[in-house]
Amino acid sequence: MSEMKEKLHTGELYLPGDEEIMKEQMVYQDLLCEYNQTKPSQQKERIALLKKMLGDCGEDVYIEAPFYANWGGHNCHFGKLVYANYNLTCVDDTHIYVGDYTMIGPNVTIATAGHPILPSLRMEAYQYNMPVHIGKCCWIGAGVIIMPGVTIGDHSVIGAGSVVTKDIPADVVAVGNPCRVMRPIGEHDEKYYFKDRKIEL
Repeated sequence: MSEMKEKLHTGELYLPGDEEIMKEQMVYQDLLCEYNQTKPSQQKERIALLKKMLGDCGEDVYIEAPFYANWGGHNCHFGKLVYANYNLTCVDDTHIYVGDYTMIGPNVTIATAGHPILPSLRMEAYQYNMPVHIGKCCWIGAGVIIMPGVTIGDHSVIGAGSVVTKDIPADVVAVGNPCRVMRPIGEHDEKYYFKDRKIEL
């Protein structure tokens, strides 16, 4: 294993253009390209490809095409019944963990890669990667951006358009740029599902 490849998952600075990294990355990029060219009716083919592409693919994971990922999803670990809407972008240069039953809205970006602030290091194309953890039964709204190193706790809801730069605890509604906790999930949510609309099942 090359010196640069060893640093993919350590948070250290490395050069992503390393020959060994690029060679392996291309394998998963090709699988991703194949996935995005499938028809919605080709569910069996999509499931088979997801199992090849993803680092972990739980039961009944469903990702709408197109799906974009630096490593073709190879460093994505999705639990069971994860649903991702159109245009999910996973900058999965290191690990992204998504818990069971989590729903991801359209046009969401989950980024693990960053670049140094120092211009001279960026000129040499240095990069570092920090993992992202999203808990179980979360709802990530449309257009959310989740930054490297962030953890989102179980059951939490991230409002549409939010930019998540810091950890979000479990069982809260959080929104904004930067994303902040607005309130806990509580008794009101046990009675109402949207504004004044009561839950009547």
